[in-house]
Amino acid sequence: MSDYIAPVKDMGFVLTELAGLGEVCQQPYFSDTSEDVVEAVLDEAAKFASGVFAPLNTEGDLNGAKCENNAVQETKGFAEAYQQFVESGWVALPCTQEYGGMGMPESVGMAAMEMWNAANISLALCPMLGQGAIGAIESHASDSIKDTFLEKMISGEWTGTMNLTEPQAGSDLAVVRAKATPDGGNYRIKGTKIFITWGDHQMTDNVVHLVLARTPDAPDGVKGISLFVVPKFLVNADGSLGDRNDVYAVSVEHKMGIHGSPTCVMSFGDSNGALGYLVGEENQGLAYMFTMMNHARLNVGIQGVALADHSYQIAVDYARNRVQGIAVGDREKGAIIRHADVRRMLMTMRSLTEASRALCYVTSSSFDMAHHHTDESSRRAANARGELLTPIAKAWSTEIAQEVTSLGVQVHGGMGFIEETGAAQYMRDARITTIYEGTTGIQGNDLIGRKLIRDNGLELKNLIAEIRSIQVEALDAGVEFSVIASSLVNTVDSLENKMNWILTNYKNNPQLPGAIAVNFLMALGTIAGGWLMAKSALISKSKMAEDENFHSVKIVTARFYAEQIMPRARAYLSALENGSEMTMALSDEQF
Repeated sequence: MSDYIAPVKDMGFVLTELAGLGEVCQQPYFSDTSEDVVEAVLDEAAKFASGVFAPLNTEGDLNGAKCENNAVQETKGFAEAYQQFVESGWVALPCTQEYGGMGMPESVGMAAMEMWNAANISLALCPMLGQGAIGAIESHASDSIKDTFLEKMISGEWTGTMNLTEPQAGSDLAVVRAKATPDGGNYRIKGTKIFITWGDHQMTDNVVHLVLARTPDAPDGVKGISLFVVPKFLVNADGSLGDRNDVYAVSVEHKMGIHGSPTCVMSFGDSNGALGYLVGEENQGLAYMFTMMNHARLNVGIQGVALADHSYQIAVDYARNRVQGIAVGDREKGAIIRHADVRRMLMTMRSLTEASRALCYVTSSSFDMAHHHTDESSRRAANARGELLTPIAKAWSTEIAQEVTSLGVQVHGGMGFIEETGAAQYMRDARITTIYEGTTGIQGNDLIGRKLIRDNGLELKNLIAEIRSIQVEALDAGVEFSVIASSLVNTVDSLENKMNWILTNYKNNPQLPGAIAVNFLMALGTIAGGWLMAKSALISKSKMAEDENFHSVKIVTARFYAEQIMPRARAYLSALENGSEMTMALSDEQF
């Protein structure tokens, strides 16, 4: 099993050349950030990921979290690693300076988040959820709640969770039953929440839960949900910890992967009711929680990139060292990396990983500009782009992680099926990423329902125009870019035609959006990846003299993507054109 080496050079390239880091750093909010500072941050993050988190990855897989006496004990070594994480200030990286954060761009935080997850996704999930909770409190809570919780959460001294779903609810939050009864100026929370990532542990003094619950006489459905802060330990007026709150982990799930991450069943209010503090206004909880959910969705997308990249790394290492057979054109036995089919798998892994990294960083950078650009119209445009790309970044990146980590096992041959090589862990760990924070189907429905239909395709049309401009640049760049250009030409025309077809037909067929949503999302993800790979290749051509090896590899990888991956988009688009008829044709009993 090879060690993790963060692809810092490619991360920097994507941030600078594709995600517009220079323009982001020009905004007054990021006045303390420069490209040199970011380079130094990424270098240090890479050292920390490989030196502290990665060595515990297998340990977490083999000896996962356990729950005894309503308390979770994390994997041995995790607490010490997390304390180093806190002491190094990594939790604070993208957080507001007002409460002790570094105030760096979210896109830079995402690059660091990729490293944490590639090194040890189970441990990285803890600060990832905490950052989402920080964002929700910062955006919607009262000053009193902010002053009580944010500084400790941003420092990493306290961690955060999101408590949404319940045993009967699944993804349908309309049927949440947890109750919040007024008690003085606060509330008593009672109910059970499931699938709560890092819902309990011993790594910090406190865990701050964000909980969805219903107040008395709240409307039915999602309109009656409120959001509450429910700490594991109550906080005294002077900031010290007080009494234990009435919230406990009663079990942890036995999972296919991410064994080191405790996925908890949480019980609120078995005795007197867990004391909770209302965030914002009653019945607005789901809207507030979307701040946290959207943050989490984008970070789950980067989890897919991270696992794909580490899987690729160990596959390359194995292929370089495993001697077997004589490759065509060779005269003696050599490493399996000499064989064409192994090369095909490795290039597929590499190109999909690079494309999904670019998509996630560009999406994150859109929100940097949406939140902090000085011009209001620019903020609106950036927000529209980020919202369009978020479901694609989440779902497409995690779906390709299934393919890439599976190919990682395949490259190892029979040894990939043996746990000791490590290849299987990445495949098992990746499987959850297409499910939590909204399945691929949910992301597809969001893309069509909220992002395409809501604005009648306006933002997608803007994206198509940008893709066409890169297509023109590629056509003008010479014969070596002809394949890249041609891969975009017909695909983008077909995407536009299918977009118009959906907008024309969805009202007459209520089953249509749901039946075609995933194919549409996968097509758009493939095309967006091709757009960014083409852009990368054009930039690399202009910078070849700076680092010929790096930039020539970028161009070859982009050409491989154009030749071998882009044709998938036409297949996805062709499939969705057939609509919903055959999807819905069988009766329930015929399945």
